[in-house]
Amino acid sequence: MEPKPKYVTCLNCIDGRAQLPVIQWIKSNYLVDFIDMITEPGMDGVLADENSNLDEILRKVNVSLEAHKTNKIFIVGHYGCAANQVDLKTHKVHIKRSVQRMKKIKPKCEVIGLWVENQELVELVIKK
Repeated sequence: MEPKPKYVTCLNCIDGRAQLPVIQWIKSNYLVDFIDMITEPGMDGVLADENSNLDEILRKVNVSLEAHKTNKIFIVGHYGCAANQVDLKTHKVHIKRSVQRMKKIKPKCEVIGLWVENQELVELVIKK
């Protein structure tokens, strides 16, 4: 019997520049076959905002967790984001807040925050 494929969940911006570098980084650093990509414009800013409604994002996260048995959630911020136009320092604060908020919501999951600087550079910001 063939082993089940390994999935993780990634909450990323819709910006295509942030997709492939993140997929490549995750696959290079974790034993994973597939990445369930859930996108939202300015995802790190949305998740960091305690007043934002996460119902639709969480519905999608729950599908990933239940259907694919994921136990890792990645949250991504990136350079040149049109929907979250803040400086690097603020993006990293948003990523950290996002990871902390998601960890409270999904305490059984490991939550990892990533920063995409350009097409070749992905940086680990926080892991909880």
